[in-house]
Amino acid sequence: MTTTTTPSLPIYLDYAATAPVDARVAEVMQRYLTVDQLFANPASRSHMLGWQAEQVVEQARRQVADTIGADPREIVWTSGATEANNLALIGYMRANRERGMHLVTSTIEHKAVVDTALALESEGFEITWLTPGHDGTVAPEQLRAAMRDDTALVSLMAVNNELGSINDIAALAAIAHEFGAVFHTDAAQAVGRIPLDVVAQEIDLMSLSGHKSYGPKGVGALYVKRHPDIRLEALIHGGGHERGMRSGTLPTHQIAGMGEAFALMHKEHAEDQAHIASLQQRFLAGLADLDGVVANTPLDRAVPNILNLAFEGIDGESLLMALRDVAVSTGSACNSASVDPSYVLLGVGVPRVLALSSLRFSFGRFTTQDDIDHALTLIRHAVSGLRTLPR
Repeated sequence: MTTTTTPSLPIYLDYAATAPVDARVAEVMQRYLTVDQLFANPASRSHMLGWQAEQVVEQARRQVADTIGADPREIVWTSGATEANNLALIGYMRANRERGMHLVTSTIEHKAVVDTALALESEGFEITWLTPGHDGTVAPEQLRAAMRDDTALVSLMAVNNELGSINDIAALAAIAHEFGAVFHTDAAQAVGRIPLDVVAQEIDLMSLSGHKSYGPKGVGALYVKRHPDIRLEALIHGGGHERGMRSGTLPTHQIAGMGEAFALMHKEHAEDQAHIASLQQRFLAGLADLDGVVANTPLDRAVPNILNLAFEGIDGESLLMALRDVAVSTGSACNSASVDPSYVLLGVGVPRVLALSSLRFSFGRFTTQDDIDHALTLIRHAVSGLRTLPR
């Protein structure tokens, strides 16, 4: 008799690209799919099944709002953080042309912001691109110097997706408001990793992602502060859902999943972060005696789950191929098909040769110490092997 074996999966150290759905989240999602469950359209207000589905959506809206200190009425569902960023930037700038045609952002934002800003530029809006410091953060004085009387919007991320660097979003928001501008932040990588309170930090617009927080892909949200001066032009038209800002039938199961995932991130923040910080320390300690390892991540000003390292004298793509049993990346998943160096690393002054030698490791709730130890063995073996090859 012939037997087959299931191949073992690689060690997953790419949580910044996406996180697996928490089993508790998947269990919640499964309640809203089939004919014997609560599958109805939450916009169908002519029968009880629709009302019940709407209640599920509103519960999830509250869970997301509670995680960032918002009012549930300020949460607008989207298909993900990419759409949320598009709605924030394009929706706000188009709706507020009379206030100003100037947008300030940075060169190392996620592509969902960078490319959206470039699209606005093609429409006649003016963009100022700030160059962050070597630590991957924008200094408040940099932003102040870039502000103008016609600056309508500032968009700066809370946590960088390749470096893990943390911006002081409260200080940056305060400067934007000094000049009468609105402040947006992409917080896809920040939920559960740094404190978020849209009231205390004076955030006007905040983009959120489901799948970066152990929820499902295909769902996200935009926090939109309830204020007469904050108006967005819709990008998707239809039935006028989400206070007229984003039309489309709401995916109850995905929204319920995102709500549960955010509630768990909020509740288990301290436990998660302690676990992940210990993994990062173990990982760095395991590479401490390996020559030519350079941290691109500013370790004293970054979230512990993202670690970007350069391995001197080694091509990053070659190391990636040698680590076939470890799932890592050379940068953002949005750019993983490119053989060019990461624009984020180049943007913070990492020399091109080191940028080409860099990999991003990212840890999560389900990463174990055994995963770290096994990965370290494979990395050390791969690095030693590649460095002995003739050049």
